[in-house]
Parts: sequence; structure tokens; C-alpha cells
Amino acid sequence: MSDNKELLHFLEKSKTQFHAIHEIKQILDTNNYVELKEQDRWDLKKGGKYYTTRNGSAIIAFQVGEQIDDLHFQVSAAHSDSPTWKVKEHAQLKAGPYVQLNTEGYGGMLIAPWFDRPLSLAGRVLVKEGNKVVSKLIDIDRDLLIIPNVAIHLNREANNGYKYNNQIDLMPLLAMDNKDDAMYLKMIAQAAGVKVEDVVSHDMYLYNRTKPTTFGYNNEFIASGKIDNLQSAFTTLQGFIAGKNDQAINVYSVFDNEEVGSATRMGAGGTLLYDVLQRVVTNLGYTSEDYYQAVAKSFMLSVDNGHAIHPNHPEFSDKNNHPVLNGGVVIKYNANQKYTTDGLSAAAFMSLCKENNIPYQPYANRSDMPGGSTLGSISSTNVGMLAVDLGLAQLAMHSSYESAGAKDPQHMIDACKAFFSTNMIVSDEGVQVG
Repeated sequence: MSDNKELLHFLEKSKTQFHAIHEIKQILDTNNYVELKEQDRWDLKKGGKYYTTRNGSAIIAFQVGEQIDDLHFQVSAAHSDSPTWKVKEHAQLKAGPYVQLNTEGYGGMLIAPWFDRPLSLAGRVLVKEGNKVVSKLIDIDRDLLIIPNVAIHLNREANNGYKYNNQIDLMPLLAMDNKDDAMYLKMIAQAAGVKVEDVVSHDMYLYNRTKPTTFGYNNEFIASGKIDNLQSAFTTLQGFIAGKNDQAINVYSVFDNEEVGSATRMGAGGTLLYDVLQRVVTNLGYTSEDYYQAVAKSFMLSVDNGHAIHPNHPEFSDKNNHPVLNGGVVIKYNANQKYTTDGLSAAAFMSLCKENNIPYQPYANRSDMPGGSTLGSISSTNVGMLAVDLGLAQLAMHSSYESAGAKDPQHMIDACKAFFSTNMIVSDEGVQVG
């Protein structure tokens, strides 16, 4: 993994949250995990390896220990979505001789990097098949769109600061012909292999066509779209698969909609994690009381990337708590609990890292610059287990093309492997590590 080929391949294939979950499913299938449908009856066994999905955009996989004496869960959480532009239902816009796509922002992105570069579309098309509506995953894998800037000659103040209007400035250019009102529908129907009249709806998103790569004098950096947070989804998965703990139920989770607040049925603020853990406990013959005791003893790694100190703007970072690229796993702190880390959860994780020679580093925002929230605190509103917020350091978070350290993915894989191989049980006295 030191060359990050598998990670870069995953990033390239994961054009949307739906594609990311599809890729994760394929990796789990290859490693002999059994798919469970939420709407079916489950028949679980100790020693079994399983996964289930919701909405095609969130997934939970779990390994059931064979020799569980003290029931508890060891959980990782990441998310599948990234800021981008979503195509509206009535997609085509006429602009004189041009055809544009009508889009709106999904999440809080850096806008400027979306201009003047090849873009395309990926997502899912909802299709009528008999008396059902089914989902078709599509990727229009070619240079299809560009969002053109206004020339400096026509906007002399562009380099002095410009406030973009999403409805005016960010509509991508698709075609010249404005006579075919069904151009967009024909295009996605063809990509799905169906007739236009069978297309009912769609969830389609723009993506940057620039391929993931390594760069730097010694190839010490990686760059890609959607590093936040697909890097975490991939590295936690690798650690989860490599780890084994016969005395716990190891749980790997990837939620959707983190970038827009997580308050959906497939988000960390929904019931997915609670529903799955409840079903696991009862299906294995335990009681509801056993479930609540297990959650009280459980530990979560909430994994979502953090901001590295910026080479041009170090003033945006806290003086003493700023991570660097390739500096190891980032432990994220926030006094107002935007991150769920507290002294106990941080100490338990640091102890694990020290025992396994895994580098780690702290992150906190400047005290006068509030940051965003992430999965740990949100998920604990439904499943209240001790958690630590982690990530990997990166630059240009929420850009269409982001940068990170080439050594750090292995650090996170090693940390997650150690976590999923070490018995960690929470009590009033502290956390057992090992």
C-alpha cells in the first residue's frame, strides 16, 4: 500500500457516494462478507462476516467474534459524500445558442476550483421496470461539461475578489443545440441502457475529470477529488478487513449526507447504526438489556479528515495544535464538542498508537475560528458510545481537487487494524486496551 495504488484506484472509481458504496461492496465481497438486506430476516452466527446497505449510499459491515465473553462493539465511522453540484430534476437550461445544466450546490464547497476544467456526470437513474422503480448506477465517463469563467477583460475586478452567484455563474455548458428539450434525458437513459420513457427520476452529480495522482519531488503527496472523506472510508475499510477480534463485534460504517448535516435515514444522525446494532444483538440471542450494556462498553473511531497547516497561510492554524502532511493520524479536539474527542477517548487511542508505533498528532481550530462538526458527536445522539474524532491531514478541503500526504493512508490503516485487533472495553474506571 505504500505506493497508494489501491487508494488512488478507489478514489477514481468512486465518482459519487453511490459509486463509493458500490466499490466498498466489491471489496467486502472479495473478502467473503455476506450481504444482508434490511428488509429480509437475518440469521447471524458467531464468527460470521456481514454487511448491509441503505439507499445505496451508506453501508455497515460487521465481524462477529467467536468467543465473546463481554459483549461490546468496536466501531469505525466515515462518510461517502463530498461537496459538489447536483443536477436539478428539470435539468436543461437554454442560454441563447447554448444548452446548460441546471445545478445546485450540495454541501459547502470551494467554488473557484470548479471553473475551466473538464467535468462529467455520475450518479443513479431511477427507472421503471414492470411495476417497480429500480436504480441504475451510471458514469458518463468522458469530458462532457465545463463551467466557463468570464474573461478578465470583461470582469476587471475578478482578481480583487468576486462573489459568485450559484444560479448565474455555476451553470455548466453542455451543448450548442437548443432544439432538443430531451437531450439530457436521452443521455442518461443511454448510459443506463434503458428507453427515455422508462426514466422516472435521477440523482446526478458533477465530478472533476482530473485523475488522482501522486506528486512532489519524492512523490510525497497525493491529489484527487473527494479525498475528504473517501480517503477515510478506504483506510478504515482496509484496517477493518485486516483486523480480527474474537471477543468483540467489529463494525465498519460509512454514512451519507455528512456534508449537509447528517439528518437523513442514511446519515449519522439517522437510525442506521442503531438499527443494525439492535438487530445484531437480538439475532445472536441477546436481550435489549444486553444491547444497552454493550453500547456502554463500546468505543468508536469517528474518522473524517482534518486541516493541515497551510504553506502559504500558517496564520489560519493554531500555533501548537496544527497537523502536517505525513505526520500521522490526526486526533481532533474541540471544546464545544463539534468533535467528540475527550480526554478519556484520546488517551485510550494514544495508548493504542504507542503500543503499535503509529504516529499521531493533535488538531484544534484557532480559538477565534469555529470549525465544522462531523460524525462522532452526531451519531452519539442515537448510539451513545465513547468516541474519538480522527482524520488525516489534508490541504484544500472541499475543493474539487484536494491534496494530502502519501505516507498517511498507511498510518490510518495501521491504526484501524490495531483497533480492530485489540480488545477495547469502556467502563466507569476507564478503557481497557488489550
